[in-house]
Amino acid sequence: MRTVTVTRELDADPDCVRAAMLDVGEFMRAGGFDDVTVDGDVVTIANSVGLVTIELVLEVVDDPDAVLTYEQRDGVFEEMVTRYDIAATDGGVTVSAATEFALQARLVGPLLDATVIDRQRRVELNAQFDYLAARCE
Repeated sequence: MRTVTVTRELDADPDCVRAAMLDVGEFMRAGGFDDVTVDGDVVTIANSVGLVTIELVLEVVDDPDAVLTYEQRDGVFEEMVTRYDIAATDGGVTVSAATEFALQARLVGPLLDATVIDRQRRVELNAQFDYLAARCE
């Protein structure tokens, strides 16, 4: 499994950040995905990565150690889970996100490899953190 981790300090109220994360549809759209659909705890996202369009069906799961956690139910990964957390600081909040993933062996190749996924995931997570800053700072 590979892990992509992004952390950022925000001058923001932790309750605002938590609420923004839990507005799952808007929070996922902020990641720059081409399409986002939310139906209860099931989130379907689609995004173009290079020459490939990736569609994932995700499920929001209970995780007492995170503000928001979702796992892939259907898609290109053998496994994929993302956890978002916040920690209050003197000046606001530290926001962190970690995505752990393993690609299905049949999909690894010149069009889709872990390096491409790492880079794309960092872009998405940073865009979500930009959204949190704009909404809560």
